[in-house]
Amino acid sequence: MLWTIITWIVLGALAGWIASMITGTEARVNGWMNVVVGVIGAFVGGLVLQLLGAGTPSGFNLASLLTAILGAVILLSLVRAFRRDTL
Repeated sequence: MLWTIITWIVLGALAGWIASMITGTEARVNGWMNVVVGVIGAFVGGLVLQLLGAGTPSGFNLASLLTAILGAVILLSLVRAFRRDTL
């Protein structure tokens, strides 16, 4: 259980950090926000892949990281579209 939580935090932080670099928000997003963006992005990315009919990855692997990055980029882009003043 503890290892699963640590894995979510590490994967979320990495995905959130990469997504913030892609969207250009790295200067405005701190470390813990990267974790939150990455974890929520994993859910969003999984949902997008399901809607497209693709299988969703599981575990700590490259496919999971790419899914989380995809979702985090979508999430940050939506936030930027609605809140121009903060992100």
